[in-house]
Amino acid sequence: MATVTFDEATRLYPGAERPAVDKLNIDIEDGEFLVLVGPSGCGKSTSLRMLAGLEEVTDGAIRIGDRDVTNLAPKDRDIAMVFQNYALYPHMTVADNMGFALKIAGESKDKIREKVAEAAKILDLEDYLERKPKALSGGQRQRVAMGRAIVRSPQVFLMDEPLSNLDAKLRVQTRSQIAALQRRLGVTTVYVTHDQVEAMTMGDRVAVLKDGLLQQVDSPRTMYDHPNNVFVAGFIGSPAMNLLQVDVEGNAMHFGGAELPIPRETAEEAGKGGRKITVGVRPEDMDIVGEGQGLKTTINLVEELGADAYIYGSAQIDGKDHDVIARVDGRRPPMKGEDVWFAPQQGHVHLFSTTTGERLPT
Repeated sequence: MATVTFDEATRLYPGAERPAVDKLNIDIEDGEFLVLVGPSGCGKSTSLRMLAGLEEVTDGAIRIGDRDVTNLAPKDRDIAMVFQNYALYPHMTVADNMGFALKIAGESKDKIREKVAEAAKILDLEDYLERKPKALSGGQRQRVAMGRAIVRSPQVFLMDEPLSNLDAKLRVQTRSQIAALQRRLGVTTVYVTHDQVEAMTMGDRVAVLKDGLLQQVDSPRTMYDHPNNVFVAGFIGSPAMNLLQVDVEGNAMHFGGAELPIPRETAEEAGKGGRKITVGVRPEDMDIVGEGQGLKTTINLVEELGADAYIYGSAQIDGKDHDVIARVDGRRPPMKGEDVWFAPQQGHVHLFSTTTGERLPT
């Protein structure tokens, strides 16, 4: 097993004005499960492909353990990659697909058979070894692709959106299997996804990218509770955090009819942004309060989920409509068309600069 280090790693495509990945710095611990997440085009797959040796590193370096692999061929990096489309050979059986890399490497038939049987047992594929990929479901094919990676006993697993071709229910089931398998094997794993729920539920740590730049790398809990900036705050969490620009007066901000105290240094920063501040509140941290004691919101949709309900509404701030989402008691939710007033729970407010987007003291 091994650590992985991105040291100012940069990828600038020929003819492009700005790098697809710009000075990426991440230290991944031995045996860690790190998830790279972000919107389409943020550079997460490019980062993974740089680590795999499938994309050239324009500047900086990448190390696996103590080895600088920046200019090594993919076959010399001791990594195994699981692709989005499984990349199985349709004319080969499951056993042959799983053992193919070992066959190419010149391993004996007995050794290949032993390693394939071992991986099949781990992945519950023992009954399918003689089948062709076309006779398998999507989830089974994905397990075969995982098995092909496992038999090689690599130092690092690389996974590029491996669940995106599965239906919603199977995706939930398979992501828990992959996470459990990784912990059992203890292999350092770098996993790419655009699905932040997948990132939060699978990773030991999550790295959020935007426009090729690393925004934050932290444990899922830390990232949820203490996002570094407005982008991370809005991207992590489902439903998304409410982000609203409100007025600041003295050492207090106006949240509709509610006046909430803020630290002096935060008020001073708000002065640079026209006496405004961006306040973030998670849907579960919004409380219904008395009339006029918070932000007046007109309910547009009530999503009943049993014990909980999500309500989607609109509120006016400075004459403009803003979307508001709140989680309420599912047994007594407000009705569509009703007006309610919301205020954030004490100690559960996130504050950001309207000029830089960076987190401010609360």
